[in-house]
Amino acid sequence: MSETPDYDVVKILEALPHRYPLLLVDRVSHLVKGESITAIKGVTMNEQFFQGHFPGRPIMPGVLQVEALAQASGILGIETLELAGTGKLVYFMAIENAKFRAPVEPGCLLTLESKFTQQRSKVCKFDCRASVDGKVTCEVSITAMIADA
Repeated sequence: MSETPDYDVVKILEALPHRYPLLLVDRVSHLVKGESITAIKGVTMNEQFFQGHFPGRPIMPGVLQVEALAQASGILGIETLELAGTGKLVYFMAIENAKFRAPVEPGCLLTLESKFTQQRSKVCKFDCRASVDGKVTCEVSITAMIADA
């Protein structure tokens, strides 16, 4: 079941507790509950982290790519389990096999893809990949737990 139409930042704000400057998902372009999500992060020169990473050669920190993938995974988990508006949060438990393949620079549209690999009552595992124009920038496996705030 795909719910991609009209999944804009307003709906993202309903699913995630993150707010500026740490909200790293701008739009969901594809969502299949219980299976996968594809989301977009528009990377602009106005991002706060570019002031120090790195002056003269701005690159999005790898850890923020992982955070963006975790947020997309969180949306997938919240939507799959129909927990939006319940106050439940998705917490990191583990990050495994993180690999950084290419830099992400201002002006890019970062595509965030996450797929369920395991789903138990409160613990979910995801395989994630970030890319720019089809070129993989980051890959990681994430384990998360659904819990009260």
